[in-house]
Amino acid sequence: MLLDPDDEHPTQLECEAYGFVVRFVSGEAGPEDLQALKDWVALSADHRAAFIEASRIWQKVDPTQTLPESPANAVSGRRAVTVERAAIGRRAFIGGALAASAAGTVGLLGLRPPLGLWPSWSELASDYRTQAGERRNIALAESVTVELNTRTSIALRSSGGEPPRLELVEGEALVTASSRADAPVTISASGGEVVAFNGRFNIRRNDGSVQVTCLAGTVQVACGQASLALPASHQVVYSPSGVGIPVAVDGETVTSWKDGFIVFDAMPISDVVKELNRYCHNTVILTNSALGRERLNARFRVEHIDGVVGQIEKIFGAHSTQLPGGIILLG
Repeated sequence: MLLDPDDEHPTQLECEAYGFVVRFVSGEAGPEDLQALKDWVALSADHRAAFIEASRIWQKVDPTQTLPESPANAVSGRRAVTVERAAIGRRAFIGGALAASAAGTVGLLGLRPPLGLWPSWSELASDYRTQAGERRNIALAESVTVELNTRTSIALRSSGGEPPRLELVEGEALVTASSRADAPVTISASGGEVVAFNGRFNIRRNDGSVQVTCLAGTVQVACGQASLALPASHQVVYSPSGVGIPVAVDGETVTSWKDGFIVFDAMPISDVVKELNRYCHNTVILTNSALGRERLNARFRVEHIDGVVGQIEKIFGAHSTQLPGGIILLG
């Protein structure tokens, strides 16, 4: 593994790659650092691979560990930098990724960021995005509206005069196609498609699967060779492995987010934590698998979502620890 903390003799390339990562996550990177990264990754495929690997593992490094003097630091003339998670420069790191992309670092841009600490390249390249706790309405045409939930990214896949076609890159959206529509609206996600002429549906993408809930009318759901017509008040989940069996659901519970509420209906704490990480600016990490299997029944306003961890502590006797950088350990 690149730069194993127990390895006293990392290679020069490893030190240089890790030096760049440390510089960006320290929050001190400037325009000259971005240009230096761009030039460095353009040197060879090995340089690009080293930076990708360093980016993958930087979060595993002890937050108080100081980078020893290395060739990267010697060349830059800088002293060792202490990694402080409280000082994570997300915009600087994203800028570094964008700079690297100009040199062809496709692998880096495809990475899923550790703990969701910064958006992926696909999310950054989307036409519409929402931040943690934010909701947004967009009108694609006179007959089609889309409401984006928290941490949602939508990319436009059609141009003027063509039927509305979108891609749900990440997150959750509520789509309404009115009876005035003269062409269907199509949303693709995770290798499947949802098509509606006159209907209203909620679509959520998470961990490679897609959950579709028809709220009014009928929507067509297709993935691979499977296809079905989903009626109102029914929900189906599909993934690259296939399309599930539709089940009846309460549409108001599914779309409670649009009214500013989050409903936990006998939800496992492990899934509750995933929801918290969608809405909160902090990052909650579950450290107790037994606690993760407990179930929570609760209803919170989005603006009070930070209080969920405290409620879990009271109800289940759990304990949380706040770490630098907005990371909370819950166990």
